[in-house]
Amino acid sequence: MNYFPLTTNTLSNEDKKLAIDVIKSGNITRGNYNKLVEQYFTKKFKRYALLVNSGSSANLLAFSLLVNKKRKYNLKKDDEIIIPALCWSTSLFPIIQMGLKPVFVDVDIKTLNIDLKELEKKITKKTKAVMLVHALANCTDISLLKKILKRYKLILIEDACEALGSKYKNNYLGTHGALASFSFYFSHHITSGEGGLILCKSYQDYKILLSLRAHGWSREIDNLKRKKSKRFNKLFNFINLGYNLRLTDIQAALLLNQVKKIDKFKVNRLYNYNLICKIFKKDKFLENHLIFIASQKNAEVSWFNFPIILKKFKNRKRDIVCEKLNELGVETRPIISGDFSKQKVIQDDFMDLSKLRFSNATKINNSGFMLGISSNKLEKKIVIRLANDIKKVINAVK
Repeated sequence: MNYFPLTTNTLSNEDKKLAIDVIKSGNITRGNYNKLVEQYFTKKFKRYALLVNSGSSANLLAFSLLVNKKRKYNLKKDDEIIIPALCWSTSLFPIIQMGLKPVFVDVDIKTLNIDLKELEKKITKKTKAVMLVHALANCTDISLLKKILKRYKLILIEDACEALGSKYKNNYLGTHGALASFSFYFSHHITSGEGGLILCKSYQDYKILLSLRAHGWSREIDNLKRKKSKRFNKLFNFINLGYNLRLTDIQAALLLNQVKKIDKFKVNRLYNYNLICKIFKKDKFLENHLIFIASQKNAEVSWFNFPIILKKFKNRKRDIVCEKLNELGVETRPIISGDFSKQKVIQDDFMDLSKLRFSNATKINNSGFMLGISSNKLEKKIVIRLANDIKKVINAVK
C-alpha cells in the first residue's frame, strides 16, 4: 500500500449520501444539483459557469465556441493559438480539432509556466489567442501577459484544470481571460469522479455555450426568457452544431458540499507544499540533487502536486528513481505530459510541431516527476520518511 499516494479522496459521507439520494429519486440526469453548483461558481468567480462532463470537454467547448459562426468575432481556419509545450493532451487537441494551428512555446523552468519572452517572439499576424495552461496550479506573470495580449489584441483562454482555488493578485485563476476550464476528475482538488466546468465572461458566449453543451438545441437559451413558448416542438429546436457534454445530477450532488471547501483545501495544499520544501531543503544532499519550483510572485497557489526535477539524472535513470520510489510506497508520475512535442501523436502526425526544440520543457520531460499533495494536512513524520526514501533511492541509482 502506498504511504504517499498521488491522490487522496476528498469525498465525505455526506457527499456520497447526496449522490445516493439522487439515484433513489430516479431523476439522475442534469437537474437541481447542477443548477445549485453552477450558481455557486457563478457567484464565486463572477463569471457565467456551466458544468460539463470533464475538463477536456470544457476545453473542447471553448474552442468550439471560438470558431462558431454564431459568435460575432469567430476564429478562422489556420488561425494560430499559442500554447505552452508543457501541457495536457486535451488542452492541445481541441485547437487542432477546430482547424486552428497550435504554436508551442517553452516554459520557465522556475515556475513550469509559459515563458512570456518566448511567447512574444512567436506572435505573428495570424496569432489570435493564447491557451494558457496553469501548470500544477502555479501561473505566469499575468500582469505582463495582459499587456502583451492588449498590445496584439489576443484572446486569452485559461486551462485552470489543475488550478482550482489559486489566485493571482487576489483574483482567481480562470477569471483573467475570456474563457476558462476546470476539471473535477478524481485526482483533482475536488471531485465528481469525472466532471468539469467552463467559465465565460460574455453573456452572448454563455448562450452559445448552453446550446453547444446540449445537442445544439435552443432549450436552455429559451429557459432564460420569462415567457416560454407553448409550441410542441419548441423543446426540440436545433440551432447550432452541438454535443452532449452535460454532467449528471449524481455527480453534481458529489460537488455541492466540496465547492464550499475549495479555499480550505488551498490552505492545506499550500501548507503541505511548504512543509515538503522546508524538510527537503534542510537536507544538503537533496538540495544539491533537486530543482525546486517557486510560486509566481503575487500568486496564492493551491498546489496540484509537488514537482521534482532531478539535477543529475534523466531518462532511464529518472525512470529507475520513480520505479524504486513506487516500490517503497511513494506514487509518482510525469509532470503533466512532459514536453508534448515529443509525444508519439505529434511525432507521427504533426511533423512541423515535432521538429521544434524547447530546452526547459525537454529538461522537465527527461528529468522531472511529481509527488502527490493532499487536500488534508500532512504529518511531519510522513514527509521526513518521504525525504529519506528519496535520498536513499537517489544514492542507490547514482
